Amino acid sequence: MVLALGMALLIGLALGSLGGGGAILTVPVLVYALGYAARPAVAASLLVVGLTSLVGALVHWRLGNVRLPAAALFGALAMGGAFAGARLSVFMSGAGQLVLLAFVMVAAGVSMLRRRHDQNEDGLPRTTPGLAMLAPVALAVGVLTGLVGVGGGFLVVPALVVLARIPLREAIGTSLAVIALNSAAGFAGYLGTVSVDWGFLTGFAATAIVGALAGAAMTRVVPVAALRQSFAMLLLGGGGLLLYTNVPALGAPGLWVTPRGPTTMITR
Repeated sequence: MVLALGMALLIGLALGSLGGGGAILTVPVLVYALGYAARPAVAASLLVVGLTSLVGALVHWRLGNVRLPAAALFGALAMGGAFAGARLSVFMSGAGQLVLLAFVMVAAGVSMLRRRHDQNEDGLPRTTPGLAMLAPVALAVGVLTGLVGVGGGFLVVPALVVLARIPLREAIGTSLAVIALNSAAGFAGYLGTVSVDWGFLTGFAATAIVGALAGAAMTRVVPVAALRQSFAMLLLGGGGLLLYTNVPALGAPGLWVTPRGPTTMITR
């Protein structure tokens, strides 16, 4: 429990300071530190991440770091994908969800490490893809949120910087608003298919919120690039550990498709 609460603080710190990334640790913490099954862990992650991101977004809004029109546009597209992803998750086994999450973690870590070379000093990218990329990116973020419980900030932040030309610090605050909307839609998609330990998750979320408040304050004094690089290494290590622990199941029948029907109640 002490380890879990410590990780909750880290999750909040990452969300508040980077606009994403912390959510990707929530599912492994719930599964390996607290004994949750994969699907309830994904649903619980969405609740924790949504509440934490909402508080972080409010803090960043007070600091002037949230672009509400961009958050509304991106969030609306992502919410549809998140609800659909949550409903589709009943056709994946728990092991399949964890392996998919591991690949997402590794990809996110590599992306964070590379991004420090892709941006100039003011945080704006050197190249700008077409705005037509915004919709598919938002939908992809939403589907990933519903399937594996990530907030998608590691995709939202660069998309806002590259496609919407929003400075990095404002993209971080705007990303938190998107994640809050996205997580709410994903959690709604899980209602009725998993049981929720409201008492424990309230305490876990409260701890993460404390971390988010501290993380938001850190953006004023700590270089974002240094925070991002450190967290990228954590993602790579965590993703590698998830892959290692699930390697024996990689070739097993039913890894990706669950034999359970969509109406099965899955508890912790």
